[in-house]
Amino acid sequence: MTGADIMVKCLEAEGVKEIYGYPGVAIAPFYEAVRASGKIHSTLVRTEQSAAHAASGYTRINKEIPGVCAVTSGPGATNLITGIATAFADSIPLICITGQVKSELIGGDVFQEADITGACESFVKYSYLVNDVNDIPRIMKEAFHVANTGRKGPVLIDVPIDMQQAEAKKFVYPSEVNMRTYKPTVKGNMAQINKVIKELEKAKRPLIYAGGGVILSNASAKLEEFALKNNIPVVSTMMGIGVLPTNHTLYYGMVGNNGKAYANRAVVESDVIIVVGARVADRAVNQPDLITKDKVMIHIDVDPAEIGKNAGPSIPLVGDASYIFDDLLSKEFEADYSAWIETLDSYRDRLEVKLDSQGDYVDAPAFIQKLTAAMKNDSIYVADVGQNQLWSCGYAQIIDGDFLTTGGMGTMGYSIPAAMGAKMSDPKRQVVAVCGDGSFQMSMCELATIRQNDVAVKIIVFNNGYLGLVRQFQHYNYADNYSVVDLSGNPDLEKLAAAYDMPFIRVHNMDEVDDAIEKFLKDDNRYLMECMINPMAVVK
Repeated sequence: MTGADIMVKCLEAEGVKEIYGYPGVAIAPFYEAVRASGKIHSTLVRTEQSAAHAASGYTRINKEIPGVCAVTSGPGATNLITGIATAFADSIPLICITGQVKSELIGGDVFQEADITGACESFVKYSYLVNDVNDIPRIMKEAFHVANTGRKGPVLIDVPIDMQQAEAKKFVYPSEVNMRTYKPTVKGNMAQINKVIKELEKAKRPLIYAGGGVILSNASAKLEEFALKNNIPVVSTMMGIGVLPTNHTLYYGMVGNNGKAYANRAVVESDVIIVVGARVADRAVNQPDLITKDKVMIHIDVDPAEIGKNAGPSIPLVGDASYIFDDLLSKEFEADYSAWIETLDSYRDRLEVKLDSQGDYVDAPAFIQKLTAAMKNDSIYVADVGQNQLWSCGYAQIIDGDFLTTGGMGTMGYSIPAAMGAKMSDPKRQVVAVCGDGSFQMSMCELATIRQNDVAVKIIVFNNGYLGLVRQFQHYNYADNYSVVDLSGNPDLEKLAAAYDMPFIRVHNMDEVDDAIEKFLKDDNRYLMECMINPMAVVK
């Protein structure tokens, strides 16, 4: 068997059904082996960055198997870097396969050579450069293990073309992994667990601060059980949206600069805060003292490097959120937090922003509320980056579905390929991508991929003619001296939709919204909707 054949056999053994990528000579043997196998479907994206985003969307819905993307050497590999970095920042497990020039030519600056393992060093959990075809089974087994355990993330495998073509002595796929230097801790220290319980017994105003790590460890149901059992309120980071239904009585919204005012008050006024699966980054907590001052901070994370990095906890607890909540649920304690819940409910009633359902334009927050109320409960909502992301975080109603976005890297152009991957991961579920007119144009080439593969993704474009969030920043900080944010020259989306054989509807104001949403969601077919937004609209 050739190295390429072995790579495919390894992917089959891991249960991989889909690969996103862009071929070239340096990865051609691998793609030929995929074709000959007939057991794995290959999706040709229109630019390599989208391969990583689509694989990300796929695995975030699959929740078991890391997404796989494969591209050629040189510019193919370097174009993939932003997608790899996006997955790394959001802790998304990916297997990123890159073709490479012949082993003997590496370092010679030959055609389409790039030191991709070196270039990606700070954006991957681990990387491999294959220099012996017989190592491929071990490398592939380790790659899947590393990507999908501990703090999840992307793993890069760079495979020279001669390694893909070389004949191996034999093929045996390892049944287990034993990496001496990689032993992630998943079980929490019971002494620390007991300290957490003691603090909760003393607390008057406890709060669970949930991040994306809870969702990635499939611990959302256990968090909800623990919160309900003990009547503890919950807030989330951007990546933690969906950890509880957004209409849950104990959920008080997203924290941070663009979060809910009452969620931020909950953080400030709590006396015990349980931070779980979150890195305490600046977008969520721009002043780390707020999360530690006059309170007990408990930081739970599977990655020990995150604990204490941005805010020093009173009780550090290393472990996987699923295992931690199992242990917490096994403990019994007596406490009454009803007065605290009443306080937070009063804040929510008083501080919730009133939405505008009138006007000459579409009001994005009001539109998002109407849209998600009409979507199926298990739908997948994919938000891009910019004002559309912040409006989505604040007003999308997520019940039994998933909310996907990129919170760590904030990569524009994420939503369309990620939504495509999500829909291909679970075709039965409704998938809607929401983006701005700026981010849409960063990945609108993937409309061809959607058409070619008949992927029933629904796309909404908020059109305000600007890079809206940057314009908003310049409005407040540069006295309306706008620089390089005007998107004049936007394509006519009706004509663009027709070019890709996609139904289209344009919504001018709130009077048209209800009928438009009904048409948009009626059938499980791809659809493009354009919403005209006030160019001067800001995120409140």
